[in-house]
Amino acid sequence: MEAETFSDIRGHPITLDCQRHSSFCSEFTVSSPKVSIGKVMAYTCSVWLLAYFLFFFTQNTAVLSSAILVTLVGMVLHIHFVKVDHESLLVVGSLGIQLSSSYASGREITSFIEMGRIKDIVINEAVYMHQIIYHLCVLLRDPGEPDAVAGVVPLFQSSKPRLDCLVKVYQSCQEILSKVP
Repeated sequence: MEAETFSDIRGHPITLDCQRHSSFCSEFTVSSPKVSIGKVMAYTCSVWLLAYFLFFFTQNTAVLSSAILVTLVGMVLHIHFVKVDHESLLVVGSLGIQLSSSYASGREITSFIEMGRIKDIVINEAVYMHQIIYHLCVLLRDPGEPDAVAGVVPLFQSSKPRLDCLVKVYQSCQEILSKVP
């Protein structure tokens, strides 16, 4: 329905797409910018130039071969394990919450938390280096003690949206959770 632009904790632009499927179901997708081909080329060229200068002084071809191999393997590992294109949160009032992360390589990781295990969704603050950052978290119910918290599942860990974006998602989630018996 609506896509809004926010920024992450580093000041980079991110997009929040909110889709309300019904009064008991909403989906929130936070998207990060795609991999910049210019940055990739700059990093690759700088590593290869450094390797060429080392080769020039040492006349060892293993330096060039290892530089090419390291940059290619590094790029593949980065887009497959590190660079998340978008993270989504699907809240279904009667079932639970589905969390999904889509990586730049196309790999997806999905997990599900059933509604009976969810105690609440909160915004938690944390001290990170010299600043305070905020996380949207799911509090898990302790089966032995219904009033206790058994665990905390942080949401949007890769995109790290700022508080204004988290408040929007939090309010919509609380609307849905308030309708659950």
